[in-house]
Amino acid sequence: MSQNPFDLGGVIVATTLAFKEDPSAPGGLAVDYDKFAEHCNWLIENGCRGVGPNGSLGEYSSLTDEERRRVVQVAVEAVDGRGLVVAGAHGVGWHQAQHWARLAKEDGADGVLLLPPIVYRANTDEILEHYRRVSEVGLPIMAYNNPIDTKVDLTPDIVEQLAEIENVVAIKEFSGDVRRVMEINDRCDIDVIAGADDLLFESLVAGAVGWFAGYPNVFPREAVELYELVTKGDIAGAKALYEQLVPVFRWDSRTEFVQAIKLSIDVAGNSFGGRTRPPRGPLSPEHEKAVREETQRALDALAARD
Repeated sequence: MSQNPFDLGGVIVATTLAFKEDPSAPGGLAVDYDKFAEHCNWLIENGCRGVGPNGSLGEYSSLTDEERRRVVQVAVEAVDGRGLVVAGAHGVGWHQAQHWARLAKEDGADGVLLLPPIVYRANTDEILEHYRRVSEVGLPIMAYNNPIDTKVDLTPDIVEQLAEIENVVAIKEFSGDVRRVMEINDRCDIDVIAGADDLLFESLVAGAVGWFAGYPNVFPREAVELYELVTKGDIAGAKALYEQLVPVFRWDSRTEFVQAIKLSIDVAGNSFGGRTRPPRGPLSPEHEKAVREETQRALDALAARD
């Protein structure tokens, strides 16, 4: 564990967002704030450290400005001080990201998750300026490396420079290269957070101190157990549990991850997943069949443990 004054370790769930049918709403779907609040509460009651509204899994880019702000407010109300709320503050430029970070702070979030500039392929100086400007808001920042979607790679040398910026306390690593966990830890004092569910076990063993990703939306209790097994040194026990979950976890690294995780929630039946807003459409019949089968296999394996 680093010496950061504010750590973002543990299992923080990048929350899905519930919608309900409404022909007058964007894409024919209105945000179902009540179901979203219930989902956040359920995650906290099942031992998660916190929730992360307005990430890519929360479909932030498909929300109106009013919806995007209200989602954070609802998450803060639902968590009610029992855990952390780490709100996505992503924006094309630092001025947009700073705006969302200010609103998150005003509405009671504990920290922000922050991609580098989205859409525009920023250079290193622009990336560092982006994080410096958002740091001025005063909330702890978990930087987010997702070169698959942003086309900007926060390589370990850039992360080392980000770690020098006040309030940048963690990096969510989603490059798919587990070697980076140790390299970042060697270079600087910043918390490395596992971002890919299907590299969770390997990342924790290599030195990641937290998990901020999607499938804890479906398996929160088991996610916390898996995290705690590794941190307590029970590697064999953690590996055995991980092996039961990783086949369905692999959907977290695929293009259809939002639809897949929402469907898995519905298959598990403990919360509400539902539809996605455009531009995300429904899963293909083949993908839906695979997600259902892999989710059910995981549920059956977990039931056999109890």
